[in-house]
Amino acid sequence: MPSQRPMNQSGKNRTAGAFALCAGLFLAIALLKFGNPAILEHAVQIAQTGAQSSPSNAGLAEILMGRTSRGPADIYELLFQAWPLHWGYWMIGALACLGVCAARWRLPKPTWLAATPFLWLIWLFVSAVDTIDPVLTRLTMVHLTTVVLCYCLGLFALSKVESIRLFWTPILLGFLLMIYIGFEQHFGGLEATRRFIYSQPGWENLSPEYLKRLASNRIFATMIYPNALAGALLLLLPAMTVAAWQIGHFLTKPTRLVLAGLVLIVGLACLFWSGSKAGWLFALVQGVVLLLGTRLQKRWKIMVVVAVILAGLTVFAFRFSEYFQRGAPSASARIEYWRVAVRVFLDNPVTGTGPGTFKTNYQRLKPREAEMARLTHNDYLQQACDSGLPGAIAYAVFIWGTLYQCRRVSLSDKMSHAVWLGLTGWSLQGLTEFGLYVPASSWTAFFLFGWLIGKSESTE
Repeated sequence: MPSQRPMNQSGKNRTAGAFALCAGLFLAIALLKFGNPAILEHAVQIAQTGAQSSPSNAGLAEILMGRTSRGPADIYELLFQAWPLHWGYWMIGALACLGVCAARWRLPKPTWLAATPFLWLIWLFVSAVDTIDPVLTRLTMVHLTTVVLCYCLGLFALSKVESIRLFWTPILLGFLLMIYIGFEQHFGGLEATRRFIYSQPGWENLSPEYLKRLASNRIFATMIYPNALAGALLLLLPAMTVAAWQIGHFLTKPTRLVLAGLVLIVGLACLFWSGSKAGWLFALVQGVVLLLGTRLQKRWKIMVVVAVILAGLTVFAFRFSEYFQRGAPSASARIEYWRVAVRVFLDNPVTGTGPGTFKTNYQRLKPREAEMARLTHNDYLQQACDSGLPGAIAYAVFIWGTLYQCRRVSLSDKMSHAVWLGLTGWSLQGLTEFGLYVPASSWTAFFLFGWLIGKSESTE
């Protein structure tokens, strides 16, 4: 009888370790295979069933989006194309079954903050009752429910795991493979793709935004487009740099330093080649925050921070000078998206028009000459126009309240601080992008939010 408790504890630890490994594998797969927004499931279905007059055009649309809703047709598509989103949902369901066995069901303090994602999700369901587009709302609600489920798994299960290295190892491998694909695109892959697309019949009938993206040299790796790649890099590069250092614990310190430095350098290179203006500025903010938290003397700290800011802004000005000479077209487009989103919110301030319905509103309210957009390119404003003021407040309070609550506790160890820094960069990018609706980044971010909140309480 006395040995029963140690045996139970040993079994619990093995289950927790298995969960951590499976969670890491799942998020690594998500980085590589689920980089398209959830609402594009609807777009792919239309391309497959509603474009019978131009089947070649439908096929090209699928190629450009890198996925099909029916799933890969052969081993090549399985390995090199994105997967249908419902595969990811089944994976999350299986992971949740394992997580239940490893979980400890207690909300950390402050309880109200830890419970905010549940309140946000409940309000989304309330808003969904009176949606103006049931198809888009259904796709969005399934996705956002899995986002909150990932948060639960991070909070109740992953934060209780002692050997967290099992979690980070597969994510690092997936991250490096994503980086490799980005390098391959930069060094000839994009040009090869262009030649292939232009060799297909009917390519000139593709939508202007697809043709514009195809003509660009900006890399996007496994994500839907370059700014989504920048969001994934902002989110994971700090943690992956630390992971490379910690996973190589059996190596000499100089070797570990080289490995961590290489991960940082190749990640920054992909961020640079993505051509993301906001991504570069938010990475600069991350660097400044990191430096401000060092133990350097105040005088040296100020000098280093000023030097980093000047160097970052100089690179920014050099890299994007042509963009500003052209009048910053993407910034102007975003202003138009936000104008419409504010108008929709003011007309529907309580419940919005339904989760995921910005596309329907924008199609109706946009200027005739403006190109089409499916998302607001601002996660916080998207919550306001889709689910009203309560939904927007709940989402923003959770994101920024968690970052504020965990800021000091995260300094207790390098990985916690790296995760906090990555979540800060991802949350900032949410002001200009739609990372919440890209499963690869939102599943990972909410997993890490849950882990950070749960771990922060245990280290206080």
